[in-house]
Amino acid sequence: MVLAVIIACEIGFWVLLALGLASRYLWGRRRLSTALLLCVPLLDVILLAAAVIDMRGGAQAGWQHGLAAAYLAYSVVFGHRTLKWADAKFAHRFAGGPQPPRPPAGGMARTRYEWAFWFRIVVAYGITCAVLYGLILMVDEPSRTAALSEFMTGASRVPLIALIWPVSYTLFPKKAADGSGRERQDAGFRA
Repeated sequence: MVLAVIIACEIGFWVLLALGLASRYLWGRRRLSTALLLCVPLLDVILLAAAVIDMRGGAQAGWQHGLAAAYLAYSVVFGHRTLKWADAKFAHRFAGGPQPPRPPAGGMARTRYEWAFWFRIVVAYGITCAVLYGLILMVDEPSRTAALSEFMTGASRVPLIALIWPVSYTLFPKKAADGSGRERQDAGFRA
């Protein structure tokens, strides 16, 4: 049941997002757009409720419960940024808005950007663990919740793997763009 709710929430997210942005930029219905976009966080509530109802109903915890917690954590940490990104892209493409901002190309600004992004991943992992731990405490039957502990352990690899990017930008920073807006080229290298 939980896996079906996760899939439905993911589809619902993109449908609500597309309808909300189309209402705003294509049809000029700003109030409808706001209402549709405000419904997006309700999908997280539905997903959390489904996981709790499933576990309280006596279900054996599985990876899908862990995925539900990770999905919820992603929405909390990255949801607003995803909405802003999609809004900027949609406005640029369909409403003559400015070019959406891009991450810094190099230098210290890119390093800070990568570390901030990694920190958000760590926060999302922390939220995932908090939700899973809450489910474990709620059920209070280790035989039914062993998969949740295993999911937490397995998910701990995500921040460790993602650490590659900020560390690589710290140790081997890309050169910042020069005044002309082009990337500086190392001596002896021609594109």
